Amino acid sequence: MALKVKVFDEEHEEDLEHKMNRFFEKVDEHDIVEIKFQVGVSCDQEDDQIFCFSAMIIYRA
Repeated sequence: MALKVKVFDEEHEEDLEHKMNRFFEKVDEHDIVEIKFQVGVSCDQEDDQIFCFSAMIIYRA
């Protein structure tokens, strides 16, 4: 079995959860090797905060 990577990147944490849960429905839990999670924050010109929620899933395919 080869290793593969699936990357998710969303502005809202609920969107990230939804997309990851849909992916998990297609993959056997024993094939998941590792999950990395990260949150990035920046400000636009009006000083509004912009969030980036991302996750990387390493799995066997």
